[in-house]
Amino acid sequence: MTDLHWTELIVFALLFGVVTVMGFVAAKWKAGDTLEHLDEWGLGGRKFGSWITWFLIGGDLYTAYTFVAVPALMFSAGAAGFFALPYTVIVYPIVFMPLLRMWSVSRVHGYVTPADFVRGRYGSSWLALLVAITGIVATMPYIALQLVGLEAVLRTLGFNGSGIVGHLPLLIAFVILAVYTYQSGLRAPALIAFVKDILIYVVIIVAVIYLPIKLGGWSEIFGAADAKFKATPAAGDGLLLNGNNQLQYATLALGSALALFLYPHSITGVLASRGRTVIKRNMSALPAYSLLLGLLALLGFMAIAAGTKPLVNQATGNPDTNTIVPNLFEQMFPSWFAGIAFAAIGIGALVPAAIMSIAAANLWTRNVYKEFIHKDATSAQEAKQAKLASLVVKFGAVAFILFIDPQFSIDLQLIGGVMILQTLPAVAIALYTRWFHLHGLIAGWFAGMAWGLSMLYNIPSADGRRAHFGASALKLNDLSVFGWHPFAGSALQIYVGILALALNLLVAVVVTIVARRLRTFNGTDETNPGDYHVDEGDKRVKKVAAH
Repeated sequence: MTDLHWTELIVFALLFGVVTVMGFVAAKWKAGDTLEHLDEWGLGGRKFGSWITWFLIGGDLYTAYTFVAVPALMFSAGAAGFFALPYTVIVYPIVFMPLLRMWSVSRVHGYVTPADFVRGRYGSSWLALLVAITGIVATMPYIALQLVGLEAVLRTLGFNGSGIVGHLPLLIAFVILAVYTYQSGLRAPALIAFVKDILIYVVIIVAVIYLPIKLGGWSEIFGAADAKFKATPAAGDGLLLNGNNQLQYATLALGSALALFLYPHSITGVLASRGRTVIKRNMSALPAYSLLLGLLALLGFMAIAAGTKPLVNQATGNPDTNTIVPNLFEQMFPSWFAGIAFAAIGIGALVPAAIMSIAAANLWTRNVYKEFIHKDATSAQEAKQAKLASLVVKFGAVAFILFIDPQFSIDLQLIGGVMILQTLPAVAIALYTRWFHLHGLIAGWFAGMAWGLSMLYNIPSADGRRAHFGASALKLNDLSVFGWHPFAGSALQIYVGILALALNLLVAVVVTIVARRLRTFNGTDETNPGDYHVDEGDKRVKKVAAH
């Protein structure tokens, strides 16, 4: 542990204390009759309005890791790191209509998770189980990544040791998070998201005005970045994309956009809203966060112009590029303002981590515990099980940081994106049609998952330190189809998730055609066409809410 930065630490601790109090107070905020019901604890009573939903979903999707990793990628690779901007722009028109249908059918039938919808749509607990397990596994490393963002701030504050003692502040922060989430459920991150997002907006607006002035203007900033990338031997970095990484950029942006609202925590924020009008407003307004993200990404270039260097992780001896943004604020701003920036990032870790753990707990409770372990569980027993599961998920994420190289958590998150894409046919496409046969969806899931993981396993890291699971982009030259290399000699790269999803859909189509010809059983559908269009105030919505 190095010398602590006391001014920043005091400001950070004060703001962290404020949100901790808010987390406990949230149990009484917009409360129903009891929190001993999954609708109340896990979905906030399904009655969040436009502003609350905007802050909740924004706080859920634009995480602490995003705010340190995107500028860090820009710092290291240049334009390739900007993929996060187009992906968070195109995602909203893509998901606008599907999310409205998901909200309506979930409200009519009381669905809490996407796997609940799959269970109702196909009458198959096993297909729902595959969707639930995929969601839980994909979410776990995502939660761990919030700790990576928080830990980058703590290292900059001076907590740069290793072992349990070095991670003590991180453990304390997550124990506090676990306690108030256990008590207040989804209301805690919903209320805290107001503080987190306001702080982030203030910090970024000040930064993009103040730092260019101090660094000599945007021409100086881009000039310094250009000089840095031209001096490196890497072919993939630079201010502009080149012929080798354009396909990777485009497919990664598209794949990430398709995957984002398949994650259970994203759908949780949507299902917690009170009506379709709220979702429409949010899908129109949430791109404001993408504007913020674009400005935030440019902090990576500002760090180059400022000569900022990443801290060295004392546990591994390697530079930690995730400390670039905290170090930039430490270097360029007064201590009190740097403390506010650190608090914004730190609180930004708590909001999505809480929502993700709640979403994973909902999946476990509804689609594993109630479906296979305790079919007659009461509402109170479901809520209790979800609370306990959320604790397990949080401390499992902490274990990732304590006992596994954080870089591996990052790689696992990339794997998670490929995995969650394999639920697209069963979740997103099923919102519109039941043409795919139950057997086709299961076969497609297994095919896409197996090929996707196989491709990821054979991708080494760019630095050569790991032979497997080193990245999510595959060189087309290495693409093999039963020993045939259709793109031999190509230098292009492509996002693995898109290839795996393509195979998933192909297998699902073939098996569906065969199964339909054989007239095999295709499950039962408990939904009706009208269920996908109901809104707040519909008598069917009121019936479920009362139930």
